[in-house]
Amino acid sequence: MKDLDLITIGRSSVDLYGKQIGGRLEDMGSFSKYIGGSPTNIAAGTARLGLKSALITRVGDEHMGRFIREQLVKEGVDVKGVKTDPERLTALVLLGIRDQDQFPLIFYRENCADMALCSDDIVPEFIASARCICATGTHLSHPQVEAATLKALALARKNGAKTALDIDYRPVLWGIAGHGDGESRFVENQSVTQKLQSTLHLFDLIVGTEEEFHIAGGTKDTIAALRAVRTISKATLVCKRGPMGASAFTGDIPDTMDQGQSGPGFPIDVFNVLGAGDGFMSGLLKGWLDGKDWPEALTYANACGALAVSRHGCTPAYPSWDELNFFLNREIKTPSLRKDTELEQIHWSTNRMGDWPDMRIFAFDHRLQFEEMQGATKDKIGTFKSLCLSAVMQVAQGRPGHGLLCDSRLGRDALYRAAGQGLWIGHPVEWPGSRPLTLEPEIGMDFGGLNEWPLQHVVKCLVFCHPDDDAETWAKQEATVLQLFQACRRNRLEFLLEVIPSKVGPIDDHTTPHLIQRFYDLGVYPDWWKLEPFKTDQAWQNTVDAITRNDPNTRGIVVLGLDAPAGELFESFALAARHDLVKGFAVGRTIFGDAARDWMEGKITDRDAVYQIAKNYQDLCAVWDRARSSAKGKLG
Repeated sequence: MKDLDLITIGRSSVDLYGKQIGGRLEDMGSFSKYIGGSPTNIAAGTARLGLKSALITRVGDEHMGRFIREQLVKEGVDVKGVKTDPERLTALVLLGIRDQDQFPLIFYRENCADMALCSDDIVPEFIASARCICATGTHLSHPQVEAATLKALALARKNGAKTALDIDYRPVLWGIAGHGDGESRFVENQSVTQKLQSTLHLFDLIVGTEEEFHIAGGTKDTIAALRAVRTISKATLVCKRGPMGASAFTGDIPDTMDQGQSGPGFPIDVFNVLGAGDGFMSGLLKGWLDGKDWPEALTYANACGALAVSRHGCTPAYPSWDELNFFLNREIKTPSLRKDTELEQIHWSTNRMGDWPDMRIFAFDHRLQFEEMQGATKDKIGTFKSLCLSAVMQVAQGRPGHGLLCDSRLGRDALYRAAGQGLWIGHPVEWPGSRPLTLEPEIGMDFGGLNEWPLQHVVKCLVFCHPDDDAETWAKQEATVLQLFQACRRNRLEFLLEVIPSKVGPIDDHTTPHLIQRFYDLGVYPDWWKLEPFKTDQAWQNTVDAITRNDPNTRGIVVLGLDAPAGELFESFALAARHDLVKGFAVGRTIFGDAARDWMEGKITDRDAVYQIAKNYQDLCAVWDRARSSAKGKLG
């Protein structure tokens, strides 16, 4: 059995997508950054659908090149074929959504890294590891990248692998349209036709729009163009027809497009066509490589294309396998798919980056508790929080499953240092002790402060609430939480909701599950829950049931500490660890309390503080690990 299902080869770029919709590209003031380039999109799109995908390309030895590599890894794409070019920059593309018909874009590809791909970059053993090689048309436009592509195809055919071509015709990338005509999809050119036709015999599957088959076939008559391609290639030809879906032709080309094999189309509103073809290709390759017949493979492709045109960006718009099946098995609720809250929740929750099965979180996001310590000042608190981060890094040593909770008002420097260290980072927004809930001033009345947050930060919000709260209190708290949740989604930030009822009123085994259900009913779907340790297994089971009933794709639960002594925490951990949805702990004062008080009063040095904190944190990690191991042993 092959290690890989698919290797794509060709373009890779960073897409900078204008965030303002309905204006000229000239007027756009902010951009979202995504990976881009047809083969890069397809590699990620097929990985989301469950294929073992890889990419062969080049990226620059700079921030954008590292971004592409890191994002591909997060998407589950094999990057052994992604070479780092020490001399050239990663390609950039600027894109915008003018309206439903105009999508201006500018390619920045002068001497870019991916166009330096060469034959030496094609490793025979790597090609032999895949069931299919997929090339795209742009890398036939220059002798050097053409040679690399042809070498990969020859090796694939020698090994009995399947080969596919996405014609992916962009006149500007062939040098026959001006820089300002990046949106152009067709310019007639005989030399491009001849170049494409010299390679068409190498493929088992050829995919393109009608215009792309026009350039491949050398005529603007679609049937005639398909027949011209057929004289050269025995490949299955799949012609994309926009809202009419697509037609597949395995033999002679009939007199009309409707006589080809087809799958059902989907009547949806178009928001953004850029990257839709790569989404289509991802679904088609999934069906083809899974051995589905062409109508079913085209159904996958049409659905992936429909989802892609409904959202912002290219790769971020593509569905997961669970999402695709949900979409195919449920009727369309609204033609504007991006406004379908149920579908968008599945899209978000099944395409999150990274995996956190074990959570050992050191919480030093406390503000009021630090400010009340003897000898504390703002500067000293900030310095101490940096010492806390040093302790986290000392314990974690680059291993997964460790993280921190830290605020930016008093712990800004620690947050800055934590970036890029492989740690889970939670960042609080609530004003300490507020009830009804109010937020830190930096967040702003319109929650615009979240625009400045790194995408790796998880927004953490603590709410003191109880089922018996009066209607006015509930209304104020719910309004804030709902607006915050929506702002998190707009800014592509995960959300952790912490609820504490015990400080407000009496609790039983149903109190927290009741609160959880109330927030779900409100339309709030936290990625994480942070909850008090319960005293009974029934309370834990009720809570787990409430979460999984509403959101089977939740990240999970972390248990807070409430300044409990280590002995009590072990007992609470032992109970919590019996439930797989509980991923770990987020504990603070138990770890830092004594050290912080002594350090603020000058009784211990920085080194002593880090040592004491790290030991407490390490010991607590061991307590959790023992509790989880013991729980699994008893349940197993």
